[in-house]
Amino acid sequence: MIRINGVAIATPKTFEVTVSDLDGNSERNANGELIRDRLAVKRKINLEWPALTQAQSSRLLSAVSDVFFTVEFPDPQLGVISRTMYVGDRTTPAYSCINGIVKWRGLKMTFIEREVLHVSNK
Repeated sequence: MIRINGVAIATPKTFEVTVSDLDGNSERNANGELIRDRLAVKRKINLEWPALTQAQSSRLLSAVSDVFFTVEFPDPQLGVISRTMYVGDRTTPAYSCINGIVKWRGLKMTFIEREVLHVSNK
């Protein structure tokens, strides 16, 4: 379902794509009409995995350790696409530690698109 730098990763239990407009100096004219300066359309992906072993957690976190990486994913508007992205916060709560072995409750990450799709200002 999702590939990072061409390598398939574990299927998340939650996968959510947000399509966002990035605006510049938008303002209203004397008639109250919005004059919008849309600079770009970007994707953000929220992902969450269930309980993971140390090896599984490490593999996922290592896959996104570079400053930027390529993500291939299903997009609700464009179908399967590939974008250069970076990772936001990575949350991995522990739920047990027995004899020094930590088990992780899961993993949450957000991927944010680096590149922009330029659109015309209308």
